[in-house]
Amino acid sequence: MSRATFLLALGLAQALSACGASSAPAAPAFTRSADGVVALTCATPGAVIRYSLDGTDPGPMAGPYLAPIELPSGGVVKARAFSADRALASELLDARIEPVPGAAALPATCVPCTQDRDAPVYDWPERHAAVARLVRERKPALLFLGDSITHMFGGEPADRPQPGREVWERHYAGRNAANLGFGYDRVENLLWRLQHGELDGAAAKAVVIHIGTNNVGRDSAEDIAAGIRAVCAEVRRRQPQAAIVLLAIFPRSARPDALRAGVDAVNRLLAELDGKDGVTVLDLGPRFLEPDGSLAPEIMGDFLHPTAKGYEIWARELEPTLERLLGPAPR
Repeated sequence: MSRATFLLALGLAQALSACGASSAPAAPAFTRSADGVVALTCATPGAVIRYSLDGTDPGPMAGPYLAPIELPSGGVVKARAFSADRALASELLDARIEPVPGAAALPATCVPCTQDRDAPVYDWPERHAAVARLVRERKPALLFLGDSITHMFGGEPADRPQPGREVWERHYAGRNAANLGFGYDRVENLLWRLQHGELDGAAAKAVVIHIGTNNVGRDSAEDIAAGIRAVCAEVRRRQPQAAIVLLAIFPRSARPDALRAGVDAVNRLLAELDGKDGVTVLDLGPRFLEPDGSLAPEIMGDFLHPTAKGYEIWARELEPTLERLLGPAPR
């Protein structure tokens, strides 16, 4: 089912439910511990709680509640319970959580949360479980962390189109690499995944991180950089032996515009992390651009996601750093 067909079917089902076709789930309830951990429950068996932490009303493609939410700095939790097919929704839970005394304020980019914005292209919680299992069983030496730009590179599980798959196999099949990219992820979604099992059991020698483009236009450059620093710190905490290769956010848009300027502002802050706490910062952006600063569709077909040619540039430009950290690629 295409995304457009899925959304149309979902809208029709919700319209029928509004007419009383069947009963909606009960609204979620919440508890909060003294240290700011919020737990959500629903009395309706089989219902899926979906929530937001950014003040938006959680719809059928909001992040599913999969684990207690750590909110020591306080905030607003909004949640609805949905039927398994996402067609029926409960009343809204709108809870203001007071900060724990003495807790530091955090930007939204540093507060881990789930997402499911790419349904039905792939199932976010299902991919999370599969990736965590793969990491435990295979114990990869090279990890790629990111959003759809990474997700579409290659590797398993192959749960969406991967224009870079042949490039991935040629460059990384012999390096015991794993792809931890998830379409539509923002920094805070990657942070949630790292805190909930995706690094457990890895034996990483190097971790390549490319994240943040989905935050541009919503969050400030300072907040995005703060979230990426938190991601690097989480990798360091859970895989202390690994070298971290942090990629500057790739350019987007056909020509320089406000989005491209937002990317550049984040990248200037990320450059300050180079050489600190085992982090190497690489800016591959200029390698994707034409001399006049434009982005060719042969490199990024939608001016955001690389084509096979774009992924080849990524792999080629990354290889000297990987050889320094891991040695020559097996032939």
